[in-house]
Amino acid sequence: MHVEVPAVPYKELRGKDQGTGSAEMRQRVEAARAVQQHRGFYNARIPSPQLRKLCALDEAGERTLEMAVRRMGLSARAHDRILKVARTIADLDHAENIVAKHLAEAVQYRSLDRNYWS
Repeated sequence: MHVEVPAVPYKELRGKDQGTGSAEMRQRVEAARAVQQHRGFYNARIPSPQLRKLCALDEAGERTLEMAVRRMGLSARAHDRILKVARTIADLDHAENIVAKHLAEAVQYRSLDRNYWS
């Protein structure tokens, strides 16, 4: 997975807002990993038979994923990987269910990955 990180504008660098610190980010990641451990495995290792259950989508999520699969010509493997990344994004967001915004972010990472290697 690749994430594009744009340059931070000078005024933001010099501003008073410190953003999210490393310690806070570490806590969020540890909390998400604990949720995954409670499920019995980390998201990257979700067994195929359980993927649809653990990554259940609402109607908006289904539309978002279907559009991405069609427009990007994604394989079944890519479809499953997007679901796993979206599950992780939802975990970091403290969300029990994956929603369209989690899928959109996961698809965006996939798009960046494809652009990087093309």
